[in-house]
Amino acid sequence: MPLVQDRVVITAALTGVLATREQCPDLPYTPAEIGEEARRAYEAGAAVVHIHGRAPDGGPTWSVETYADIKREVQARSPIIVNFSTGGFNMGGVEGEAEKTERLTYVWKTRPEMAALNMGSMNYAKYSAARKAFVFDMVFPNPFGDILLAVRAMREGGVKPELECFDLGHVANAQPLLEMGALRRPLQYSFVLGVLGGAPPSAETLAAMARSIGREDTWEIIGIGRAQWRLVGAALALGGNVRVGLEDNFYLDAAGRQMARGNGPLVEKAVRMARDVGREPMSPDEARKALSLPQAW
Repeated sequence: MPLVQDRVVITAALTGVLATREQCPDLPYTPAEIGEEARRAYEAGAAVVHIHGRAPDGGPTWSVETYADIKREVQARSPIIVNFSTGGFNMGGVEGEAEKTERLTYVWKTRPEMAALNMGSMNYAKYSAARKAFVFDMVFPNPFGDILLAVRAMREGGVKPELECFDLGHVANAQPLLEMGALRRPLQYSFVLGVLGGAPPSAETLAAMARSIGREDTWEIIGIGRAQWRLVGAALALGGNVRVGLEDNFYLDAAGRQMARGNGPLVEKAVRMARDVGREPMSPDEARKALSLPQAW
């Protein structure tokens, strides 16, 4: 269905894969901690939670057991929509198709309602102007063959893909997959702006990306770092959905001085911003209808 101008789907990205507790003490690692953060996000007004599996030491994991525990802990506390990440399944020395497919087992075995589908390769970096140096600098490889592996895992589990696009070219990458029948409309896009190597984080960029998708498709903004709140405001004005959370940004202010004590306060701010422009947050059930869940394969 088309975007509902007076309603908005708010997603909370709870933990991410790169951030650590040294950077943000309230970042959840364990399934129980993630479940509690999901409950707080739901009570604050979120309809969806986006989740990366974390090992007890905070490192990334693709363990079926960990993701199953996360889903169980989340659903025991709230009716929020569960969206699992597939980011990085093809990194870290994993070369063969069989190994990559094995890493994706958690997607079709745990069957979240949604899962992120990265739509292209890119430089992925963070630059410190104060230090005149890169904080991190990597290449995120994601050829079409790997995108199709992730789609196959989602299809196997009846999971709705969430197309994460860091540039306008990533948006266009959906077209051949639609022609092949690998993807079906309506699509859900996430425009990720603020990562060095991707499109610049501006309202003009966001508007161009929003104009490039199908009329029946839906979209949200994922603003990374200090640009987040400006981009949330732009998305709300354009009629899109929004994502906030500790994966993307730690701070309640654009200057980066007031660190959020968990995901709940970030969602609360997004709710206030939405209501200030006349848009009411959707409940999980309303969001399921707006996002065409469950996915019809």
